[in-house]
Amino acid sequence: MVAICAVLLCCADVTPAPSKSPSLPLLDRGEPITPIPPAPVLDPLKVELGERLFSDRRLSHDNSRSCQYCHDITTNGASQKQHDVGVDGKELPLNTLTVFNSTLSFRFSWEGKFRTVQADINSSLESPYTLASSAAEIAAKLDADPDMRNRFFAAYGRRPEGGDVVDALASFERTLLTPGSKFDRWLEGDDAALSADELNGYRLFKSLGCSACHQGVNVGGNLYERHGIFHPLASPEPRILRVPSLRNVATTPPYFHDGSAPTLEDAVRKMAVAQLNATLTDQQAKALVAFLNSLTGTFRGAPVGGSP
Repeated sequence: MVAICAVLLCCADVTPAPSKSPSLPLLDRGEPITPIPPAPVLDPLKVELGERLFSDRRLSHDNSRSCQYCHDITTNGASQKQHDVGVDGKELPLNTLTVFNSTLSFRFSWEGKFRTVQADINSSLESPYTLASSAAEIAAKLDADPDMRNRFFAAYGRRPEGGDVVDALASFERTLLTPGSKFDRWLEGDDAALSADELNGYRLFKSLGCSACHQGVNVGGNLYERHGIFHPLASPEPRILRVPSLRNVATTPPYFHDGSAPTLEDAVRKMAVAQLNATLTDQQAKALVAFLNSLTGTFRGAPVGGSP
């Protein structure tokens, strides 16, 4: 569940208001956010295998759950829970981040502990709180399945190996991009893509300084920041977080690393107080939420989370 993280306070964005000229080329927009590109073209056999593995419960030591258990790609790429439950039956300490567009971020996990998608996958496989297994253990299970063994031969030219399990999952995860949001269409030159409220919300997003941290192709995900600068925002630990992406944020409640904000409006208002020492008016909160709703993209031709 993607959450809104800390906003850099020292500077407000002074990007000029977008031109109203029709079909303005993307590079002339001069905006701090860029559109999501199409999913990369990868080996289809590895991607298909990775997708099968993503929902295969043999990924967990006790065969009880798969990646899909916490990262539901049929909805928002995460879940609707404040905290998902680990294999030990206890709640996980942090809110689950969405897997959609995760490979566009510069680091993985709330604290940015992992530099590559492979390292992030290995951590999930091995963590005693999530899958409590290992790539080698999973490969051995799959090798006993003739169908999966044949699929690994087709994709990798050999029987299942731990490294190939991770590579297949990484290949699939790299395809989980969600282009085509209303905001991306506006960035690409469609001036009718955004409503007046959405465009006003984006201008406010920049003027308040939100885009100092939430920018780039993933509208975040490319730096670290401290939360609770003026007032407490959520659980005090971890104090330093990787700024999360705001892509598809309207589909991923609850918000923050502890899942303590139940709605997007609640999250926006709390962020303003905690990070800016400011209280938003109803009109400002409405405009910001309208803009954030415009960041919902599509996956396999359908809006993420089923939103309009």
